[in-house]
Amino acid sequence: MSRVLKTPVPNQMEFLGPHTEYDEEEEEKKYYRRMRLGVVKNVVAASLGGMITYSVYLGLLQMQLILHYDETYREVKYSSLGLEDIDKKMLMGINVTPIVGLLYTPVLIRFLGTKWMMFLASGIYALFVSTNYWERYYTLVPSAVAIGVSIVPLWASLGNYITRMAQQFYEFVNYKEEQEEQRRTTKGACHRYIIIFQSVFYVIFHLCLVFAQLPMLLFLNNFLIDYNHTLCNVQSCGATSSGVITGLNKTVLSHLPPSLLLIKVESIMMGAAFLAMIIFLALCGAAYRPTEEIDLRSIGWGNIFQLPFKHLRDYRLRLLCPFFIYSGFEMLFAVTGLMLSYGVCSVGLENLWALVMAYGLSASIFSALPPLLMWLPRWVPLLTGATLHLCILVGLMIWSPKPRNPNLEPGLLALVAAWGLGTALNKTGLSTLLGMLYEDKDRLDFVYTIYHWWQAIAIFVVYLWSGLPMRAKLSILLVTLLVSCLCYLLMERRLVMKVAYRLPRIPRPRHKVKGYRYLEVDDSDESDVDKSEDEMVERDEADRDTSSQGSDVDLREGEVPGGGGARRRRDNTYEQAGGMG
Repeated sequence: MSRVLKTPVPNQMEFLGPHTEYDEEEEEKKYYRRMRLGVVKNVVAASLGGMITYSVYLGLLQMQLILHYDETYREVKYSSLGLEDIDKKMLMGINVTPIVGLLYTPVLIRFLGTKWMMFLASGIYALFVSTNYWERYYTLVPSAVAIGVSIVPLWASLGNYITRMAQQFYEFVNYKEEQEEQRRTTKGACHRYIIIFQSVFYVIFHLCLVFAQLPMLLFLNNFLIDYNHTLCNVQSCGATSSGVITGLNKTVLSHLPPSLLLIKVESIMMGAAFLAMIIFLALCGAAYRPTEEIDLRSIGWGNIFQLPFKHLRDYRLRLLCPFFIYSGFEMLFAVTGLMLSYGVCSVGLENLWALVMAYGLSASIFSALPPLLMWLPRWVPLLTGATLHLCILVGLMIWSPKPRNPNLEPGLLALVAAWGLGTALNKTGLSTLLGMLYEDKDRLDFVYTIYHWWQAIAIFVVYLWSGLPMRAKLSILLVTLLVSCLCYLLMERRLVMKVAYRLPRIPRPRHKVKGYRYLEVDDSDESDVDKSEDEMVERDEADRDTSSQGSDVDLREGEVPGGGGARRRRDNTYEQAGGMG
């Protein structure tokens, strides 16, 4: 007889009991490793989204302004529209609207949150691209105004998002219980991650200046006239010039580009703009938990509106304002002054792409320097970039290159690359400095709002001074740079002397958060309606005793101590963080 093998039946408790191969510590490590990779993915996605958005915006704006500047193009295609006047109003909308950004940015951030603000702003940039299919006053100007409205909220959200990711990465690295107390008490523990993440952002973002030149390099350059014709009436360049390029020929195109080809180029840009929106929407994770976003939305509109002004009580922000202004000056001067009045004036419009690419590549490469300089004091990168710009500005004050001199191109490329080095140290230095100064704040939207609002003010001033002599522009830049450095050194000296700074009072969320959402008492979900009358009386008496002890609470006229009004006012404001660490 054949032997029948019996398969052993496992005990039922083996399925229900603990898994013998399960390692809780190893699974915890894997979980936090995935969380850290998610943070890195968020930073790279936000950087790519911002880079693509501005590549499309700057490339389209440059191509549009060159085409509309050509007299033949305007007369043949849009003879009765007045494109030159439309362009002036469009630039005015882009540069003037951000002036009031300090008023509405906190409200937009309160309503939308950080991630959705970035997504909406990228959608507005895509809207600007779409209006170029039908170039009319009622399409170009409103979309330009919308761009101006979105500039400050977009950059405030981007700056806060990158810094928040650095804070989360530090928390996921030090996730163990014994490290939790160290996370709360150690000052400057996450500085290295703030520096690294801000550098990664600017390394990727500054490439927008490179990709923005692709439409001109691959498309528009085929239709430009030689520099000997476009610069034939230009008499002076550089320090002795006035305006941008005085005497530039009104005809810069050898022949008009076909309309179908223009539509193809704009369609590619439109696709890239939609790609940026998808990146923000699908690849960027939330900066805050839903409960934290609800806490912000539970604050009243009036209190939200006041938050940027309350942050200005801090002397650290006030003393950094001149640097914020210079940051806006130098960025726009690099394009309108250095590359046009010195570069294009000498080597022609057909070489503009090379100058801008050199500037963008230099700013991108040297944005990786701050992580390599972490062992140095934090003021070294910022003041090094300022010193480099100071030397270049002094040299530009006395240099007037001759028009129509293509031999100057190598020297101009080196000059804009050096300016790009200073820009990289300036941008990364300021962004990381704000993250380091306010590392204990969970939300830096309002701090970055002040930074980019002052930048917008500076860009508006550069827009106004376009007709001034070059030496007047350089003098303004020099004075602003010197004042910025002095104010920054004064701020650092006060911090070394441990001068207390005034932290803003921000509203308290209307609901207490203990365990589950909106529970007033631990392990209880009963409402005031379910409580007995005796319990309600006991709670009111306890609140009355507590409020009577708070002698520092201001009372309204005719209001008794312990009344509801005083208690409500006490709960409405609180200090987010206190004193000097």
